[in-house]
Amino acid sequence: MLKMLAFVFAFLFIQPTQNVQQLPATVEKPTIQIALLLDTSNSMDGLIDQAKSQLWKMVNELATTKKKGVAPYIEIALYEYGNSGLAQSDNYIRQVSELSSDLDLVSERLFGLSTNGGDEYCGAVIEDATLKLKWSPATDDLKLIFIAGNEPFTQGPVDFRKACKDAISDGIQINTIFCGDYNEGINTSWKEGADLADGEYLNIDQSQEVVHVATPFDQDILELNQKLNETYIGYGREGESRKEMQMTQDANAAEYGAANAASRASYKAKDSYRNSSWDLVDAMEDDAEILEEIEVEELPAEMQEMSGEERVAFVEEKSKERSAIQEQILSLEKEAEAFRKEAMEEMAGEPNTLDKVMLSAVREQAEAKEFKAEEN
Repeated sequence: MLKMLAFVFAFLFIQPTQNVQQLPATVEKPTIQIALLLDTSNSMDGLIDQAKSQLWKMVNELATTKKKGVAPYIEIALYEYGNSGLAQSDNYIRQVSELSSDLDLVSERLFGLSTNGGDEYCGAVIEDATLKLKWSPATDDLKLIFIAGNEPFTQGPVDFRKACKDAISDGIQINTIFCGDYNEGINTSWKEGADLADGEYLNIDQSQEVVHVATPFDQDILELNQKLNETYIGYGREGESRKEMQMTQDANAAEYGAANAASRASYKAKDSYRNSSWDLVDAMEDDAEILEEIEVEELPAEMQEMSGEERVAFVEEKSKERSAIQEQILSLEKEAEAFRKEAMEEMAGEPNTLDKVMLSAVREQAEAKEFKAEEN
């Protein structure tokens, strides 16, 4: 019910790859984990479109939170369910992306989703996400499931009541998002599912067009984003392809206008956006000896003829450039956000869209776990 989540916040019919970026063992960070379970049956095109258009807005806000002064490690997972192109033996569900801090990958797979009629088994997809995703064992981390759809919550072979109770027993809260009338969602057990797992019941109009408020600062942010991309030094087997993916996800975000693309750029300027698995600047921050560990042929061509000292100097210079650009983007983001907030206040009221209801729930649940939003 979707053709096309900007959280938070993404795909081909293959099993997801294991592409999670791991934190260095010496770094301990509070963690926010969110699994998005999206109904991709025929009537859900609008839901998927809202998800695509608001992914970066959602994760961008998450990245502004801190717990005891420490920015969180953010992981997003993506499931689709209710698509007749999926196997009946798997209850018409598919893990599209495991819990991962690699949000470019999540975005790529989100943009690869398409809709096709099918049977929507909420209990089955909740059970699968609870059992198969690698949830943090820490009780003070924030672990959330958001499930969105428009068919009765009771369908399928897995009892949704048991699935929801099992999730909360593992510290995973479930927020349910019914795409349609508020009371209809209650009557079809969407609220009961949320109540059983200490979550919130929400409803949206999935056909509502998302409002992206353009600001006078968006274009400057996007120009800085292009310069930011030039500071990435791809290495290893995936280095070049991941740089291409980065630019492709910039383009995907831009499909929904400059304001949305600027939101993605702002996220890329924050500490939460890290690419140590393929970018030498981030990798060297995590491991100062990384250049001594990489084979020469795994370096970009421009670095292969350099001496060891020249390579270190080259990466350090790119790191300085990146930091300066990120500071400029974050400064402009504050001005853009102030402009956007004022513009929204002048409107008759924000539409009830996916980003609005998700952020409302996440803010409250994050505060309960002592994650505090920083003021711009």
